[in-house]
Amino acid sequence: MAELRHSSSLVTRSSSSPPRTGDEDSSRDRDRPIWWVPFLGGDDLRASPQKSKVSIFLILFLAAVASLISVYGLVNHLNAPYLCKKDGIVLNCPHVKESASRWENPLPATTSWKPCAERRIGGGVSDVLPENETNGYVFIHAEGGLNQQRIAICNAVAVAKIMNATLILPVLKQDQIWKDQTKFEDIFDVDHFIDYLKDDVRIVKDIPDWFTDKTELFSSIRRTVKNIPKYAAAQFYIDNVLPRIKEKKIMALKPFVDRLGYDNVPQEINRLRCRVNYHALKFLPEIEQMADSIASRMRNRTGTPNPYMALHLRFEKGMVGLSFCDFVGTREEKARMAEYRQKEWPRRFKNGSHLWQLALQKRKEGRCPLEPGEVAVILRAMGYPKETQIYVASGQVYGGQNRMAPLRNMFPNLVTKEDLAGKEELASFRKHVTSLAALDFLVCLKSDVFVMTHGGNFAKLIIGARRYMGHRQKSIKPDKGLMSKSFGDPYMGWATFVEDVVVTHQTRTGLPEETFPNYDLWENPLTPCMCKA
Repeated sequence: MAELRHSSSLVTRSSSSPPRTGDEDSSRDRDRPIWWVPFLGGDDLRASPQKSKVSIFLILFLAAVASLISVYGLVNHLNAPYLCKKDGIVLNCPHVKESASRWENPLPATTSWKPCAERRIGGGVSDVLPENETNGYVFIHAEGGLNQQRIAICNAVAVAKIMNATLILPVLKQDQIWKDQTKFEDIFDVDHFIDYLKDDVRIVKDIPDWFTDKTELFSSIRRTVKNIPKYAAAQFYIDNVLPRIKEKKIMALKPFVDRLGYDNVPQEINRLRCRVNYHALKFLPEIEQMADSIASRMRNRTGTPNPYMALHLRFEKGMVGLSFCDFVGTREEKARMAEYRQKEWPRRFKNGSHLWQLALQKRKEGRCPLEPGEVAVILRAMGYPKETQIYVASGQVYGGQNRMAPLRNMFPNLVTKEDLAGKEELASFRKHVTSLAALDFLVCLKSDVFVMTHGGNFAKLIIGARRYMGHRQKSIKPDKGLMSKSFGDPYMGWATFVEDVVVTHQTRTGLPEETFPNYDLWENPLTPCMCKA
């Protein structure tokens, strides 16, 4: 079990000093700063009046030189933007070095790629057939929460393109957890969606009138394709689904979660999925405006413009239970969690005897959600100060205020959308849980730094979108496997921990990464959806 030892044994350091030994002079020399020179102070300065006069002269001389150098350097620094321009064009200036920032990725590392999913191969000429000339109609239920539904919609457009079929506007199926009845038009701009994709896929708002028994699409096995494997290839749809669409004219695909692969489909199809995700799927204007307002308030909480961090904290009771990981807590709390797991996931729980070893293994592999206190220690090690403004996107945290206390003590400026917007402002959005989720999504997307604490569609869609926007914005993905080893090491000092955190996460901030087989398109859209700048 990874307990939060850094809050005590690692953060605090011993203040006691060992007794002086016979080598105290050499020890004292090691403790002096690197700029100390023997004849500039200390006991040596008091040893001789003559040496004192020489020392004072040298101090004044070196101070004058240092002042000239400092002024010259400051002038050069201030003039750098002008010295590096010629005819209005910014040139590469080797003497201008951009300082590392906690709030954004270094510019040179982010300028090699640009988004290009909006550009269609073939010059943008439409090859979409009239509705009555396509191979038929395809219909899907977009299941799950908002972000899982978003991915399903992108995949539905891609599948319709593969089969040259007309797509009926997807239905957002009621989620068993969220109990939400949101319709597509309650959350997304339907007209923009259809119009933006008019040169790619034929999309209609409803089932055609000639198909009278509309309920059959929801219930009849004769109208449903159910044998689609996860991450299916494009050829599977052509060989197995398209013939049934041609025969029946209208077919529903169910289930449709992750039913299209990434590296087994044409690149133009992957580019189309990015076009849907980043360009065609727009939230309703009122959602966009409310999110802009919340983000603006977040940036001006201190009275002057300030950057802010968005933290996606995945530590709800359901997430903790489903993870089957072990966390800090009392015996009573652990017993209640065991009962909850046995009730909700009896097949995985069995008799519970194997769970301790499973929990240890999952933590070593980095598959456990980070606790709020662990997040706080990691962020402090990264150099974020106590004054950092943090927007928290989260459900109800398991353990409540007690569990949040370490994070709030180290970063007191934690706020949610409920803290930034009044009840009246949010009242219209409470009608649909997905509308509230959309607000969190957009405020996180607009943040200067985004920090995820566990996997999921929300986090990977945010990271992917920020990469698509140019990699400049930091998106921190903690290495939970390495962090679990550090948290579990009682002998690791704070300085060593800080070094481990900084070095490990230098490349885990949303920088460009080459794709690989079976990569996740939604988290890393680089190769199919971005082009060399």
